[in-house]
Amino acid sequence: MRQPLSLKARALRYLSMREHSRLELGRKLSRYAEEGDDVDALLDFLEKNNWLSQERFAESLVNRRAGRYGNARVLAELQQHGVKGDAFDELKSGLKDTEAKRAREVWRRKFGTVPQDAEERGKQMRFLLQRGFSQSAVRAALQGRDDEDDDI
Repeated sequence: MRQPLSLKARALRYLSMREHSRLELGRKLSRYAEEGDDVDALLDFLEKNNWLSQERFAESLVNRRAGRYGNARVLAELQQHGVKGDAFDELKSGLKDTEAKRAREVWRRKFGTVPQDAEERGKQMRFLLQRGFSQSAVRAALQGRDDEDDDI
């Protein structure tokens, strides 16, 4: 019969697959915790040895999501995972700088042509807004040009 994984082994297995937030890993591990297991102490140990890092998790999540979603959605997901403080503010400002460009890229992949009528424009706007992009980023994307094209 196969031995059940210890909490530490289970935590390392999760972390070897992808970065996790402390909150997320704690939730996953608490399902398997038995009497006498201290999940918080294990999480502290993992952080002390730099196997668990909120900063790495936040950067990983932003890299995975920013190419497809707007600031509102990415930031909401970061908050759900318990990311806050200076790291959150820094990521927020970095995302704000690139939002219009990311919205244009998402728009270009999905639609690629400027809307011909109000119905098509509404459809394209709703799509981008549902992805979490701001109104200003959506307007820039629907113009269908990059900032570099402004010189023409």
